Amino acid sequence: MDQDIGAKPSRVATVMTTIRQRIAARNLTPGAKLPSVRALAASLKVSTSTVVDAYERLVAEGIILSRPGSGFYVASQAAPFTLAEVGPRLDREIDPFWISRQSLEADDEGLKPGCGWLPPSWLPEESLRRGMRALSRTDGAVLAGYGSPLGFPPLRQLVARRMAEHGIEALPNQIVLTESGIQAIDLLCRFLLEPGDTVLVDDPCYFNFHALLKAHRAKVVGVPYTPSGPDMAVFAQVLTEHRPRLYVTNSGIHNPTGAVLSPVVAHRVLKLAEAHDLTIIEDDIFADFEHAAAPRLAAYDGLDRVIHIGSFSKTLSASARCGFIAVRPDWIGGLTDLKIATSFGGGRLAAQLVFNVLSEGSYRKYLEALRARLARAMAEVSAQLKDLGITPWLEPQAGMFLWCQLPDGVDAADMARFALERGIVLAPGNAFSLSQTATGFMRFNVAQTLAPPIFDVLREALKQSARQP
Repeated sequence: MDQDIGAKPSRVATVMTTIRQRIAARNLTPGAKLPSVRALAASLKVSTSTVVDAYERLVAEGIILSRPGSGFYVASQAAPFTLAEVGPRLDREIDPFWISRQSLEADDEGLKPGCGWLPPSWLPEESLRRGMRALSRTDGAVLAGYGSPLGFPPLRQLVARRMAEHGIEALPNQIVLTESGIQAIDLLCRFLLEPGDTVLVDDPCYFNFHALLKAHRAKVVGVPYTPSGPDMAVFAQVLTEHRPRLYVTNSGIHNPTGAVLSPVVAHRVLKLAEAHDLTIIEDDIFADFEHAAAPRLAAYDGLDRVIHIGSFSKTLSASARCGFIAVRPDWIGGLTDLKIATSFGGGRLAAQLVFNVLSEGSYRKYLEALRARLARAMAEVSAQLKDLGITPWLEPQAGMFLWCQLPDGVDAADMARFALERGIVLAPGNAFSLSQTATGFMRFNVAQTLAPPIFDVLREALKQSARQP
């Protein structure tokens, strides 16, 4: 990065911008020779070392070429892209990848009430910057070397302490760090599944569970989710009929519904899991959003047949990719070997950055303020949606998601496409539903749904639906 966000551009960045602008304006065409270092330094009133640095960076970006003994030249450019190529794909099927594609491909300024992360301005930017400055002062082995396959020991110790706050007892050597929560599930699927094995998921559930399990060629079966957890009658029936190998679910705050597992349902799930030799992957990615800790299956089970996973992307940074797996001791060796085979070492830089931020006293204060801010947003967005006739399935105790029912006869997929034409990414219900029974539902991220234009488009979309026969 040439300079901190919001800071005055450096001299090197200014020179680079000048060259880019001349190329964009066709004052410098492909193959043209750039001004000499001394000539450009004199005209821009900067040092020759500044120009050399700028030219070298532009070479690294592929914008210009260096020809030793001759000078610097504009690189041959690829065919220009068109606005149509970067616009949203309106013809895409509403499938488990739909929301991810639209949210990730939208620009930073786009409105994304359907995405699954907080706005950057809500995250602890200053803590991250302090963490990165501390990281830059560490020895070269941290900056350039491979990390331990288990992961950065101080962070594993910290994760163990944080899990203990939820009643989960795990030693640091029972914890494997991963590059994300999704990589944690991917590793576990590689470790535990064979193609054709049956896996149980909630219906609705996080859409990427569907996509990941499909990639592992698993047979996926859904169980309806209620405000207190999975429907136990259907859960028991599925275990008897399909003999699933795994059950993948959220602990704490459920995605997309915002529901919380009740202690009674948790005990019933574990009792049935033991009777049917079912392994459970408990995804605890939203733990830091809770005001009060919900029941954890891993706490009741003692990490016997429950595997506990999580990450720090939701409350810290999606760019600092770091997650974890907490598992029974006799599985650690096999998972470590598998991690070496698939990613070799640990993500040392990201893990140490996460540790630097989490170990700061300011992180807990940040979380307290974040929970209060989300609670206010939840109340405000819920009220405005109700005014439109969009009804929350339940009022969540915490978190950032509202799972809402649309007015009768309104198709969430049609609304999502209508909104996408206007630059707004929504999350239609069937992307989360294995049975495709959530046509009339939509998930809203309250932190991303506060902008007035979103409600204007929702109102317009509902009117459009009412006019259709």
